[in-house]
Order: sequence, then structure tokens, then C-alpha cells
Amino acid sequence: MKTRPLRPVRDGLRLVAGALLCSAGLLAQAAEWTPAVLLEQLAKQKSAQGTFVEKKYIALLDKPAESSGTLSFTAPDKLEKRTLKPKPELMKLDGNQLYIEQAGKAPMSIALGSYPEVAAFVDSIRATLAGDRKALEDNFRLALNGSAAQWKLILSPRYSRMSDVISRVEISGSQAEVQKVAFELPDGDRSEMLISRSKP
Repeated sequence: MKTRPLRPVRDGLRLVAGALLCSAGLLAQAAEWTPAVLLEQLAKQKSAQGTFVEKKYIALLDKPAESSGTLSFTAPDKLEKRTLKPKPELMKLDGNQLYIEQAGKAPMSIALGSYPEVAAFVDSIRATLAGDRKALEDNFRLALNGSAAQWKLILSPRYSRMSDVISRVEISGSQAEVQKVAFELPDGDRSEMLISRSKP
């Protein structure tokens, strides 16, 4: 029987993807809309901030759990998710370390190197932020649907060690605006995060 991954580590994955959305800037108009064009634009972003509203659909709950707060990204590997509602929580990814602070609990630090399958997932997201298509495709199958006016980037794990942690990631947007990231987990749970980028 497979053990479920630590909830804080899985939430850390959501943090990474949320920062991916937040970091996406203006997407250039192109005659052909391809993953290469999207990744090229992501590579230009050195920092970004935004707000999020996230809904988690968990089998044991009658209705989705909703949270909201702020996100920030600083290239190449600093990410922060600060939840403000329904209760304060802070998650920071700095290099290989995931830090978690929750009200009434002792701060927690997790070395991603202790979870190789999780580290592979995180590194692949970082490759997206860096615009490194080769590194991304080493771990994921990429599919970009639609056009610049309405597009969806789908990441599907190539290996079972990763699909045991995450089944699928979908990032969608319209024109220059990245609007949503959705996760599907192996146990049937899923989440959707809407991102609004803060203007300079």
C-alpha cells in the first residue's frame, strides 16, 4: 500500500506552480503559438508578485476548501506563498529548502533532497521558469492547446515516481494574462488556483 506524501510537501508543490503563474509576463504575439514561445517569455521574468484564490477539492469534504493570499517569485529559485485567509500561513521555497510557518505550530523545514520524486517535480517547474525546454521535457510531456487568445499548457509526468505525487498540471491563460493553474492528484483530490498579477 502506497503512503500518501506529506501534506506540507504537496502544498509546497502548489506553491511552486502558483509562482509559475505569477511569474508569467506579457506573452508576445506570434504567428505560431508553441511551448517554445511560451517558455521564451517565461525566461525573461526575473521577479513577479500577485494575489491568489485557491480552491482544494478533497474527497472527505462536502465543499471545496478556499484560501487566498499573495505570491511572489524571484529568479532563479525563491518562491513565497503567504496565505491570509482563512488563517495565516507562510510557505517559502529557497533553493532546496521548503519552509513552512503555521499559526500555533513550530516552523518546519523540509529538504527536498529527501524526497527525490518531489525534487524532480520542483526542478521541472524551475525549468519552466527558466525557459529551459529540454530540462522540462526530461520529466514531463508538454502539450500546448489553443492559441495566444486562449491557451492551456498541460504537463504530464513521464515517470511513475512523479505520477505517484502528481497526475497532471494545467496552466491556462488568455493573451497576455495567465489566469489559472490546476492540479490533479493520484488520490483523486484536485485544486484550482486563480492568479492576478500585481501591476508594477
